[in-house]
Amino acid sequence: MPIIELVDKAFQIYSFLILARIIMSWITVPDTPPLDVVVRFINDVTEPYLGVFRRLLPMVGVGGAGIDFSPIIAFFVLGLIRGLVLQVLSNSLGF
Repeated sequence: MPIIELVDKAFQIYSFLILARIIMSWITVPDTPPLDVVVRFINDVTEPYLGVFRRLLPMVGVGGAGIDFSPIIAFFVLGLIRGLVLQVLSNSLGF
C-alpha cells in the first residue's frame, strides 16, 4: 500500500503546484533571487501540463483582459487521471 500512498501524494503535490501557479498569476511576486528560483521551478514543472489545455481552450474575454479557464479543466482532468491511476494500482496490487 505505500506505493499507492506515494503516487497519491505526488498527485497532491502537483495539484498544489498548479494552484500556486494560479495564485502567482493573480499577485505580484517580488523579484528576489530566492523567489525567482521557486517561481521558475513552479512554472517549469506546470507549464507542460497546463500548456496542453491552453492550446485547446482559447481565453475568454474582450480585448487583452481574457480569462484563462485552462487550469480549471487541468484540475478536473488531473483528478480523473489520479483516480484512474490509483484504481489501476489498487487492482494490480490486490487491494
